[in-house]
Amino acid sequence: MEIAVIALILAVLLGAFVLIPRLGKSAHKNKVKSTVDNSKVSKSYSKSEVNVHNKRTDCWIIIKDKVYDVTSYVEEHPGGDAILAHAGDDSTEGFFGPQHATRVFDMIDDFYIGDLQK
Repeated sequence: MEIAVIALILAVLLGAFVLIPRLGKSAHKNKVKSTVDNSKVSKSYSKSEVNVHNKRTDCWIIIKDKVYDVTSYVEEHPGGDAILAHAGDDSTEGFFGPQHATRVFDMIDDFYIGDLQK
């Protein structure tokens, strides 16, 4: 009986740790999206402009000639620091790798800031 009660308490706590942060992320996601949507005036960036944003605290990436500011997502990235491997550079190959679930294709739009100059 005691084991069942302890297991139930642990399940509730674990559920709270999983659900509460996700609720906060969706609120943050909506906030970021509304900010980004207002600025989708199609600004363009040179490769050298993107290259300087190559740190954990200032991280831009290029995916298919589009520029994304993923700074706010670096700490949440499920793959850890793998997102930093191409910070300030082209991440197209890694982005379309088998490790990403299909929802990542919808999420990336929230971080769009402009296009790469050709």
